[in-house]
Amino acid sequence: MPFYHKLGKIPHKRHTQFRKPDGSLYYEQLFGTIGFDGMSTNMYHEHRPTQVKDIKKQYSVAPKIAKANNIQSYRLHGFKIPQINDYLESRKTVLTNSDCSIILAAPKQSTKEYFYKNTDADELIFVHRGSGKLRTHLGNLDFKYGDYLLVPRGIIYKIDFDTEDNRLFIVESRRPIYTPKRYRNWFGQLLEHSPFCERDLRQPQELETHNETGDFLMKVKKQGDIFDMVYATHPFDVVGYDGYNYPYAFSIHDFEPITGRVHQPPPVHQTFETDAFVVCSFVPRLYDYHPEAIPAPYNHSNIDSDEVLYYVDGDFMSRNDIDAGHISLHPAGIPHGPHPGATERSIGKIKTDELAVMVDTFKPLQVTEDALKIADEDYFKSWLE
Repeated sequence: MPFYHKLGKIPHKRHTQFRKPDGSLYYEQLFGTIGFDGMSTNMYHEHRPTQVKDIKKQYSVAPKIAKANNIQSYRLHGFKIPQINDYLESRKTVLTNSDCSIILAAPKQSTKEYFYKNTDADELIFVHRGSGKLRTHLGNLDFKYGDYLLVPRGIIYKIDFDTEDNRLFIVESRRPIYTPKRYRNWFGQLLEHSPFCERDLRQPQELETHNETGDFLMKVKKQGDIFDMVYATHPFDVVGYDGYNYPYAFSIHDFEPITGRVHQPPPVHQTFETDAFVVCSFVPRLYDYHPEAIPAPYNHSNIDSDEVLYYVDGDFMSRNDIDAGHISLHPAGIPHGPHPGATERSIGKIKTDELAVMVDTFKPLQVTEDALKIADEDYFKSWLE
C-alpha cells in the first residue's frame, strides 16, 4: 500500500483556484480508483487532459488460448521468447485467467514513438535483466536488475532502457495490487514483523513536465484491444500532484526473509497481494535450524490455486534441471514437491542463494499458444523415479 506522496507544485487547498504565472488556471484532475472509494491522486496539468484529436485504429492483443482447462505441470523456457525491438510487441502472455495475465517480454529498444496506458490492469513489472528509467506522467523511476515496478492502471508511461539486453516478467492484474494486509496496521503502516517497510519503497522524485501541443500518439489498452489515440497535448504536462495513487519501485534485494527452526510455508515470502492472487519473493536466506530439519519443501497439494514460479538466479535446491528464466506451472488439483533426490541433497545445507518470484492464483490459469512454443511437454514426468 503506497503512502502519501507530494511532488511538484500544488495549491494550498484542493479544488480551489491554482493559477499559472500568466494568470490562467492549471487544470485539476482527480486520478482515483474503485470509484471515489479507493486510492487517489490529485494532479494539476498545463493543459486540459481531455483533448483527443483522433482515434486511428483498434487491434486485438488478446492472448490465443491453447489449453483452456489444464491439469498438466509445465516448465517454460522463458529466455526462449524472441527479443523484439518494440516494447509492446515484445510482451508475450504465457498464462492467463479472468483476474490476471503472466507476461514475458524481451524488448530491445526504448519506447520513443508512443506513450502507453493500460486502463484494465495494474502492472507489476519485475526486471530480470536490464536497467533504465520508467517515465510516467506522475514522475520517473530509475530501475535495475531485481526491481519490481508497480504501475497502477491508468498511468501513462514510457520505458527507457540502457542497453538492448532486457528481460521482464510482468503480472498484469485486473484487481488492485497492495502490500499484504497482515503486515499493515489499520492505518496502513507496515508493521515491525513485515519483511520490508516504507523506506524500501521508492517513490517518484523526478517530475518531467512538458508544455507542448501537437500530435502525441497514445496506445491505450482496453479489454484486450489496443487503441491508437492522438492527443493534442504532451501527456507529461503535470506540474504537481499529491495523494496515494502513483507508481513506485521495490527491489527484491530489499526483501528480508523470515526463517524458522523448521521449513516455513510460502506465505512467509509474500510481497504483494490482491483478492485473486498473491506474489511472493524467494531470496537468499539461512535454512531451517532444527537439528533434524529438512530444508527442502515438503510435498503439498495445490487444491485451491495454481502455482507459478519464475526462477531468477541462484541454486534452485528443490528442482532438477532448472535454470534462470524458467517458469514452472503446477496447477490446482494435483500435488507437487521436490524432485527426486532434492530432499536428500538438502539435508545439512545451511543456506540458499536462490532468487525467484512466485505467483499463486485462486482461479485456474489457461495456457497460451506462446507458452507452448517454449514449453517442456515432458516436465510433468520429472518426478518419476
